[in-house]
Amino acid sequence: MIDPDNTLHIVDRAKDVIKSGGEWISSQALEEAAMRHPAVQEAAVVAMQHPRWQERPFLIVVLTENATATVDELRAHLMRFVPKWWLPDAIAFAADLPHGPTGKLQKDELRRRVASRVIAPAENIAVSGTAERE
Repeated sequence: MIDPDNTLHIVDRAKDVIKSGGEWISSQALEEAAMRHPAVQEAAVVAMQHPRWQERPFLIVVLTENATATVDELRAHLMRFVPKWWLPDAIAFAADLPHGPTGKLQKDELRRRVASRVIAPAENIAVSGTAERE
């Protein structure tokens, strides 16, 4: 994306953007917004299929040790940084996220885990960063 002042912004890789109802949602921007929450150590966003909108965001977070958060708390936090229609339809808590040898997040592996329900949406309960690692 290029701003009117000719500033270039790398927004997202084509396979990582989410097409929802004909509009594009940047997974990178959602991840960065989630990472601004003090309880979030790491975040990843992948697309999940939706019967009406084609795709919708699915946020997966790793909490910092001894931190707690709820789905509603994370959604409220995200509303401060992204448009309402960008809010994830589902949020999951994970002990860790898969990374390749260079440290890059392996979104293909995350998509497989979501598709096979290894990672599933969380209910609105307080989740602890310590409990996830036990």
